[in-house]
Amino acid sequence: MNFNTLLKKLMNKSDSKDIAKKRLKFALLTDKLEIKTDTLGNLQKDLVEVISRYFEIDNESIKIDIQRSEECSALIFNTPIISAHRQMGIPAA
Repeated sequence: MNFNTLLKKLMNKSDSKDIAKKRLKFALLTDKLEIKTDTLGNLQKDLVEVISRYFEIDNESIKIDIQRSEECSALIFNTPIISAHRQMGIPAA
């Protein structure tokens, strides 16, 4: 194992080939599901708005992904949570 390979593993960085491959898979999947880029952008905006009511999140690190299996497709929304907002006046269930 050479130094660059070891460094990449330690730093957990993907090389551009892997990133391009993931982007292509994502593009093909969104085409197959007939999801427009605008739709994903609007969905991300709406999700951020709702989640931000309850949590302080890192808006710069948000990732949306669609994973597909034979049975179904799943939307994965991933963002670091910085803190939870205190909710006042929420009735007990």
